[in-house]
Amino acid sequence: MIQRPRGTRDLLPPDTRLWQAVEGVAREVFGSFGGEEIRTPVFEPTELFVRTVGESTDIVNKEMYTFPDRKGRSLSLRPEMTAGVARAWIENHLGDRSQPLRLYYIGPMFRYERMQHGRYRQFSQIGLEIIGADTPLADAELLAAMHEFFVRLGFLDLEIHLNNLGDPEDRGRYQEAIRAALAPRRAELCADCQRRLEENPLRILDCKVPACQVIAADAPGMDELAGDASRQHVAKVETHLQRMAIPYVRNHRLVRGLDYYLRTVFEVVSPQLGTNTVLCGGGRYDRLIADLGGPAVPGVGFAIGEDRLVEVLPARFKDAVLARPAVYVVPLGEAAQTQVLELARNWAREGVPVEVEITGRSLKAALKRADREGFRVVAMLGDDEISARTVTVRDLVAGDQSAMPLADLPVWWRALTPVSPPARRGNV
Repeated sequence: MIQRPRGTRDLLPPDTRLWQAVEGVAREVFGSFGGEEIRTPVFEPTELFVRTVGESTDIVNKEMYTFPDRKGRSLSLRPEMTAGVARAWIENHLGDRSQPLRLYYIGPMFRYERMQHGRYRQFSQIGLEIIGADTPLADAELLAAMHEFFVRLGFLDLEIHLNNLGDPEDRGRYQEAIRAALAPRRAELCADCQRRLEENPLRILDCKVPACQVIAADAPGMDELAGDASRQHVAKVETHLQRMAIPYVRNHRLVRGLDYYLRTVFEVVSPQLGTNTVLCGGGRYDRLIADLGGPAVPGVGFAIGEDRLVEVLPARFKDAVLARPAVYVVPLGEAAQTQVLELARNWAREGVPVEVEITGRSLKAALKRADREGFRVVAMLGDDEISARTVTVRDLVAGDQSAMPLADLPVWWRALTPVSPPARRGNV
């Protein structure tokens, strides 16, 4: 039997309903902040990720799916999305449009990672980028959209970690400070971090090996060595967050795993999965587009790991989505069998979710299935109902049963299942 590749999975109903619901909230929230969707290829020239993500990062060194095409050109499945968005911005002359642009995306990414809980080699990200604004207000707006997204999902206990990575001009000074602080304990670092100590010491602060995390605690914070401009920038971001009552903590060891970040960086972690498991991360990348050959255009963005997010969705959101508020239409008799699809289509056109019994089950068997599958309503159509142009409905939650004209079912259904306004309260 042929099986799926290791590190991938099949998303099956009813779980796909959760994914659709989460993505629907993302489109609604990011759209309400002025965002529009962008879709880029799942594979790009390998050089794009080497130049943007960083040649010394684990993503480029160990995790990318890279292959030559039939003409020998090196291509890679995208390990992240921001680089592709930046490439698309340049190639499609998006700078000719009114700036800033707010672009969101939803789609699969690929990294050959060590298998562990909540981590897959094909995984999905939801992200938002604001390109064309270099102000602290842009960072704060992005964080506000992110916060609102999590609030709409019902999260109360996620933690936002925020830090200042300084400007590129500060990077060399900070790397030397890290080397000086950690060199005496070089032998205690993992093999990767011993290499990072020479190539890119900032990566040590992002290492997930517990022993390296303890040693990295001795390194100075970037904010101590950053220039005045970056410190003032991040301080203003914090002021905006405080005014909006968006809770956060300052994490002076936060660096993120990509080389293009500067100034504001942040992560969202879930206590349920542990502080090493990041649900969302992002930051400012003002030099990225210029590094790819475009103009000097600033940007800030984040990406949410959808696989992990779905695993820790609040129970209230999951229960509401997985409930099956649909009408199970059961035809009983020849006349009903003849007309049931036309009736169901008409109800569906008026917004009633319907599922028709098409296998010939008896009423007794259909009611058992309805209870087992969690249907809200069973609509029974027999010869008598067809003659009288009525339908008998049974509310399986309330235990009530009544008859009504066929045309009245959509109105009755809308009264039974009113649309609740999205949740607006809670903290991340």
